[in-house]
Amino acid sequence: MAFLKNRISVPLVGSVVVLGIIGLIGAFTNDPIGFLKSIIVFALVGVAIYFVFRLIVRANPQKKEQQAFIKAAKKSKKRLQSKTGEPQTKSASFGTLASLKKSKMIKKKSPVHLTVIDGKKGKKKNRASL
Repeated sequence: MAFLKNRISVPLVGSVVVLGIIGLIGAFTNDPIGFLKSIIVFALVGVAIYFVFRLIVRANPQKKEQQAFIKAAKKSKKRLQSKTGEPQTKSASFGTLASLKKSKMIKKKSPVHLTVIDGKKGKKKNRASL
C-alpha cells in the first residue's frame, strides 16, 4: 500500500479511525436503541443490495459461457494427463462424493456429426492461366 509509506497519511488515517470509534461510542451511549435500529437497517440494506447484485451476476449469459469453457478446459486437461501418464494432483484424486459417483457411471459417447467435404486436392492449378 503506497499511501501507508507516506509519513503524513499514517497519522491522518489513524486519527480518522479513532474519531470514528469515538463517534460510535458516543452514539451508542446517547441513544442505544436508535443506534441498534440504525445498525439493523444498515445491515438489512446491505443484505438486500448483496442479493440484488447476485441476481444480476447470475443472470449474465457470459458467465454461463465462461463456466462451460472452464468445464471443457478441465476435461481437456484430464484427457491430456491420462494420455501422457502423468499422475494426477491430490486435489483431483480427492473429489466429492457426487463427483466420485459421476466418474463411476459410464457415459455413452454421443455420435460425432461431421461431414466430409470433397475438395480438389488432387488437381494441380494451371499456373499459366493466372
